[in-house]
Amino acid sequence: MSRPAASRGPADTVPEGLPYNRIHEAGLPGEWRPLVGVVMAALGLLVVGALVALVPFLVWYAATGAQVHDSITRLVDVKHPTPAGLAYINLTLSTMIPISWLLNRSLHGLLPRWLASVGPRIRWRFLLACLGAAVIALVATVVVSSLLPGQSDDVGGHANAFTSTTRDYLLVVLFLTPFQAAGEEYLFRGYLTQAFGGITGFLNRPSRRVSALFAIVPPALLFGLAHGLGQSPPVFFDRFAFGLVAGTLVVLTGGLEAGIAMHVLNNWLAFGLALAYGDMASTLNPTGGSWWSIPVTLTQSLVYLGLAVLVARRMGVATVTTRPILEPSAARV
Repeated sequence: MSRPAASRGPADTVPEGLPYNRIHEAGLPGEWRPLVGVVMAALGLLVVGALVALVPFLVWYAATGAQVHDSITRLVDVKHPTPAGLAYINLTLSTMIPISWLLNRSLHGLLPRWLASVGPRIRWRFLLACLGAAVIALVATVVVSSLLPGQSDDVGGHANAFTSTTRDYLLVVLFLTPFQAAGEEYLFRGYLTQAFGGITGFLNRPSRRVSALFAIVPPALLFGLAHGLGQSPPVFFDRFAFGLVAGTLVVLTGGLEAGIAMHVLNNWLAFGLALAYGDMASTLNPTGGSWWSIPVTLTQSLVYLGLAVLVARRMGVATVTTRPILEPSAARV
């Protein structure tokens, strides 16, 4: 059996047959790397991503002669969102894809493709199949929601008028939401899952269960907290449960595809309902929430979890690496 990553030298054989959450064990040795990576990922999202995503808007405002300061103030006002503001949020979260790639390459010596799956790549046929499973899970969610108290309010009453603002929102949601969802998955279910899983890799022969739990639960907790500290307990539970299911799917299917599919469909539905019957401000800044939403959350989570795992098994999707992650010469200190 291969030694723990912290003690490997350049001549050591790089481990094979690793589950997704332990891929960092094949990277550069050093107990400090996962811990530093978690901090750098947070700074990347809050500082680097936010600034990089601001650049195209600054250029546009300057080129059109708009008041740059006032325009940026409106752009980042989440409590009074605009289509441009939603585009900015989506672009900011999308930057987590290249940031996660950069961290994996520079800090752990691993090629970016190892964040996609144990493949190492996005397995597109599996992703498309998971989109179908996500549709079924969302239909079950809508059905259960319609039967519970206070859960059908968002789709009751009169539909909103279709305006130019609605059109602009639809374009943003259709074209940028998939990148936003993928960005969150690459950060929380990709890099952070491997980083926290890598921490257990420095223990002497950690059990598969311990490594999996430590790789799933902390990123799910951070995912829930990242949506705002002022959330009500039911709203936080919804995000936390989503993170647990998506993280579990990463371990069980060996990649990000199932989480990305569920995330994209979930956000499309949420934003679509907001545009059709509600408002974008309450969707982006949920303050209430009812405990009756818990059965709805569990329905979506458990139905999708079962379907995605079934699809993965039927398609014979790999759940561990089947090729060397690093060339032996790359496993340097």
